[in-house]
Amino acid sequence: MDAQGRRRGGDIDPADQWVLNPDTGDYELRLNDSAPQPSVPSPRRPRSAGAGEGAGAPRGRTGAPGRTAERPAGRRAPERGTPESGTSERGTSEREGPPRRRRDAPEEPSAGRRGRRPVKKKSKAKKALLWTGGTMAFVVLATAVGGYLYLEHLNNNINTVSDDGASTGGFQKDRAINILLIGTDKRTGEGNDGYGDKDSAGHADTTLLLHVSKDRTNATALSIPRDLIVDIPDCPTTMEDGTEKVIPGLQGARFNRSLGQSERTPSCTMRTVTELTGITPDNFMVADFNAIKTLTTAVGGVDVCVAEDVNDKDSKLELSKGPHTIQGEQALAFVRTRHSWGNKGDLDRIKVQQQFLGALMRQLKSNDTLTSPTKMVKLAEAGTEALTVDSQLDNINKLKDLGLELGKLNVKNLAFITLPVKDNPAETTVKATVIVDDSKAPEVFDLIQNDVSFTEVKQQEKKEKAAVAARLKGAKAPASEVRVQVYNGGAPAGSAQDMLRWLQVNEGVSKSENAGNADGTLKKTTLEYAPDQADQARRLADILGLSGSGMKPGESVTNAQGLPAMTLTLGKDFKGAGISLTPPSKASDDIKDSTSTADKVECAQ
Repeated sequence: MDAQGRRRGGDIDPADQWVLNPDTGDYELRLNDSAPQPSVPSPRRPRSAGAGEGAGAPRGRTGAPGRTAERPAGRRAPERGTPESGTSERGTSEREGPPRRRRDAPEEPSAGRRGRRPVKKKSKAKKALLWTGGTMAFVVLATAVGGYLYLEHLNNNINTVSDDGASTGGFQKDRAINILLIGTDKRTGEGNDGYGDKDSAGHADTTLLLHVSKDRTNATALSIPRDLIVDIPDCPTTMEDGTEKVIPGLQGARFNRSLGQSERTPSCTMRTVTELTGITPDNFMVADFNAIKTLTTAVGGVDVCVAEDVNDKDSKLELSKGPHTIQGEQALAFVRTRHSWGNKGDLDRIKVQQQFLGALMRQLKSNDTLTSPTKMVKLAEAGTEALTVDSQLDNINKLKDLGLELGKLNVKNLAFITLPVKDNPAETTVKATVIVDDSKAPEVFDLIQNDVSFTEVKQQEKKEKAAVAARLKGAKAPASEVRVQVYNGGAPAGSAQDMLRWLQVNEGVSKSENAGNADGTLKKTTLEYAPDQADQARRLADILGLSGSGMKPGESVTNAQGLPAMTLTLGKDFKGAGISLTPPSKASDDIKDSTSTADKVECAQ
């Protein structure tokens, strides 16, 4: 086996490379080839002990006494490892007397018989070694082939829908990630037509925007109520037959109509979320009823708790007070139940769904799941069969990469929060819908846009923070000496002129100019300045409430008077002249009080 492994055994059976040493009576592994033999007899000089191989350690098995060493004419040259290669000129061993033979050694050929290599039986150990080696090779091959076929099987399971250009183009490993998770109430799938409204195209019944920080230390899951009144934009959509059309938007409609209704696809829900929050998702995932059933079954159930007995006639959920492990149909009933929690409305159901998702995350991250090949295979099957994803996640490797990024997250730093809303004032009797609470929601959007954690997690290195803060330290030039050109790089139309007017009239920055629209769009307002303009930059940043992260050392431009000037580009974060541009560094106490984290075990009530 060793010789074969080193490519020194040729086509010889490994067991045949073991030869008998007559001096010791033991078998020895022979690795060196015999010297080639001529096809006709030729005289050979006798070898003495110490020349070449020692007399006491012959290379091969000796012949019988009295046998000549020369071959008859016409006989083929001996193969490697044959008895003739180790005999003396007289045909006998240099050792006097017949060779000793162990009782278990093979018989020697008798005198006068043509020497023939004896058939040696392989020991049980060698047989086992050879059999095991062959079996293992087969197993490795089968695993490789099976693994490839299984990956192809998973790829075929994946259901994809075009994002129709509504996404960023897909998540990236070196950036923050925003995934739109949509739960549809469409009744497709085995056993789901019994829930009523079986022919419905479905709605965006449960929607979360999952933001994962750039450094993967924390994440925020923002729940968007299905009954929220929003404006659904026009949606360019790729239809099932490959044709494209624009589905007209709706003004003042329920958010859940952004999916399913009027042939709207998940890309339309994605556009609606962008219009609502200012955040463009990287990818989307859509889960139907079967996804809840199969995923919870795959992990062996999810641990939940209820504060009181539950007997919901609509969802068919029956649970006694206390903890339970639920899966399958029971898990689906748990997340669908609305009339057993709080005020029996959708906002209270959202809280329970967040508790359920936290429990599911804990189970997914547990050793019981991560160390179980059976559960991991079931998860792969359930995830690829029950989820519909955007076209940027169209193969198992991309889903795996996303899973690895999400897997870095600690559940204690996954915060759940519901979009701040209030009752719809247009409804005077029955309160069925809600509107955005403009006094609280903007802070939530800003925190997510600026990658700020809702939990107590330090996201930036101290060195980086110190370098950014240092830009604000030092002397500040008088406002009258600040020369700046103002560009609009993503702010509402007319913002550059509004900023110019405010700077000149209210702040005394008389040497400012409106430079029109920027070449590109920026998420954040940026002030670029040359090194010798640092004192002017610090003054303008102080006036604007611009943080050090918005200050970019670079090059100056030339203003209308031919003098060097700084460049101020208003980004999407610009909310109006005079409103501070400093991004939030942490969530306010009000927002923190409205969040829960995935590591907390709570009882639904």
